[in-house]
Amino acid sequence: MIPTLDLGPYLAGSTKARDELAHELRRIQENIGFYVVINHGVSQTLIEQGYDALRRFFSLPLEDKLKVKINEKSVGYVPIRSTVYVTSKFNKNTRKDLNETITIARERPADDPDIQRGLRFVGPNQWPEGLIGFRDAMIAYQEALSALGYAMLPLYAQALNLSSDYFDPYFTRPTWWTRNAYYPAIEPQDNQFGISPHSDHGFITLLPMSDVTGLEILSPQGEWISATPVKNGIIVNTGEFLNRWSNGRFLATPHRVVPPKKDRYSMAMFFNPNPDTLAVPLESCVSPESPAAFEPVTMIDYMGWYIDNNYKREAGGSQE
Repeated sequence: MIPTLDLGPYLAGSTKARDELAHELRRIQENIGFYVVINHGVSQTLIEQGYDALRRFFSLPLEDKLKVKINEKSVGYVPIRSTVYVTSKFNKNTRKDLNETITIARERPADDPDIQRGLRFVGPNQWPEGLIGFRDAMIAYQEALSALGYAMLPLYAQALNLSSDYFDPYFTRPTWWTRNAYYPAIEPQDNQFGISPHSDHGFITLLPMSDVTGLEILSPQGEWISATPVKNGIIVNTGEFLNRWSNGRFLATPHRVVPPKKDRYSMAMFFNPNPDTLAVPLESCVSPESPAAFEPVTMIDYMGWYIDNNYKREAGGSQE
């Protein structure tokens, strides 16, 4: 059973609720790695508008979607059967995943310093022409999800025995982005998935729960459990970057998506810090009994390693 946390009292300013949530968050992240938040302040209307925008985009003819095919900046459309998560430690993934996606970075002005530097994963975005309202819907959705991510940073800091504002300087130029996916109802081959077993790459992932099941999480007992939909819930999990930063203390839990019985859409936000953020194991997570277990790595370098190894060349990675 995936635990549920009510953010309502905390977002209303309750110090008691903040302390209780941080304590519970620590327990969950050290033992399960996944949880659902409710009363999170994200408008369900914005979420539904995002889903509607995705349905319209993925229903376009393939030649129109390929006009915004993923580019050297790793933003844009990724056709079906373009990923194999070979970095997974939990399953020998050999078959191409049954999903197509459009990757959208945080929207930035053309003179943004990171765009001017030519950094990968920061855009500029590729927007489909003629799809009225698509860009506005996706940007509004991203802004709402990122606001939730920012609101949760003090909880993560407190759960890791840090000052509440510890993570703030690392999120001034964040590299968060959304992986917006369509999982068609297709019969899979053996060992084939909507997304094969993997753990996420980043700090945390925020994902509004779909009423179409498919997401499964590997329990501490080694069993795959279905993420039962929670009304208006958003599921949250730790990525590998935070796992490294916390010296393995916060779990980057394996998960997968099994091909659904009917079409499924998802809008995962990878809420990531500044590109040059260096994940050196936190002092609060290192001790003589638990020495530093990970080499330092920057957010941008880790994202590059992860995408290059798990995405085919024509989908923005390095796989042949």
